[in-house]
Amino acid sequence: MGIARLARKFGQAILPVRISVSDVAVSIKGSERSTLRRDSSRPDSGQLSTPRLMLDLEFAQRTDVGRVRNHNEDYLGYAAPAAPAQARSHGWLFALADGVGGHNMGEAASRAAIESMVGGFQGAPGGESHTALLPRLVQKANTQVFETALAGGRESAGMATTVVACALRFDRVTVAHVGDSRCYLIRNAKATQLTRDHTFANEQIRLGVISAQEAGEGSTRHILSRSLGTEMIVNVETNDHQLLPGDVLLQCSDGLHGSVEALEIAALCSHGLDLVTASERLVALANERDGSDNISVQLIRVRDVERMGMYRGRPYKLY
Repeated sequence: MGIARLARKFGQAILPVRISVSDVAVSIKGSERSTLRRDSSRPDSGQLSTPRLMLDLEFAQRTDVGRVRNHNEDYLGYAAPAAPAQARSHGWLFALADGVGGHNMGEAASRAAIESMVGGFQGAPGGESHTALLPRLVQKANTQVFETALAGGRESAGMATTVVACALRFDRVTVAHVGDSRCYLIRNAKATQLTRDHTFANEQIRLGVISAQEAGEGSTRHILSRSLGTEMIVNVETNDHQLLPGDVLLQCSDGLHGSVEALEIAALCSHGLDLVTASERLVALANERDGSDNISVQLIRVRDVERMGMYRGRPYKLY
């Protein structure tokens, strides 16, 4: 059926899910193959394994309304392959959006974006490069949000959302994003930011107009320079990285990275701490420090990879 288990408001809530893929059968407990989430009282977690393909993942995701707002405008989703052949042709997708807009339209924007991303990923042609696929999916999500805003009339004015998504296959991860939701690569207890905040303050830092300290204290630090839904075409930033066993990928909204430093993120996600506990501690720390915004986090740990090369557009295994 493609998209399953849509969760609604308040709390932090997602039932545990375990997904394993083998050449013979598919076993799913507590969830379907793709999952979308708004809010929950428990974190979502699981293992996504393809033993013969050697890309072995575990994950946890959590979203929280925070301490000030009365509804959650963040939305989370992921898609896992249904069989080893699909693991090779499509891989895995994890996506997170942080919506903005009055009259609760931010949550409509973030939901539309993630549903579009997950559905498009599952329906994409097999074998397509993730560096080509993800920008196309983000553009499609932008169109979906833009058209939803037009259909909503005056109440939808200003409706928009950020998005950050990572697709994993073999020993590579491709990250695509628009806005200030982030993706970090945590390796050897160090968190490296793989995305660049699309805010006016960050653009001013890049141009040398203001310092990072001035940007952090300024009124423009949360104003987006790019988002989904405000224009018919959006500029998507995409990059690709090699994965190593033990790597952790973290995607989050600004409700988390706005109050928790990269050093703290790395410390909480390293040293073998299970991802469910790490996600809970990260959300709790963000609430303790601030809590004025919704807080969402996705954690993906790479337990093993299959080393691959490319020849004339076709993958081959490296030994």
